Amino acid sequence: MIDAVQEAAREKKAEDLTILELGGRTIVADYFVIATGRSKIQTRAIADGIAGAVRSAGAPAARIEGYADGGWILLDLGAVVVHVFTPELRAFYNLERLWEPLGTHRPARGSFA
Repeated sequence: MIDAVQEAAREKKAEDLTILELGGRTIVADYFVIATGRSKIQTRAIADGIAGAVRSAGAPAARIEGYADGGWILLDLGAVVVHVFTPELRAFYNLERLWEPLGTHRPARGSFA
């Protein structure tokens, strides 16, 4: 599922695509995928692309929060939770700092960082 999420995000020109492996530190998810869109319109396009890719892969439909505002869109895919931010909100919430133990942060393959 991570690969489908990454590919869909890249197709919609997501920036600074990052995967956080949560490794049992929470029951919420095994992975966070974090991406940035330059505008609220782009964050919605990224979220739509990811939700469509997940559906096409046969996974259950994503539960989506924050779509109407578009500044921070969360897609709950079960073991994978995707966060799509505008640059300002990504810097403000800084999920990487909150969830990353030293040494586990890794950019996604082919990231546009």
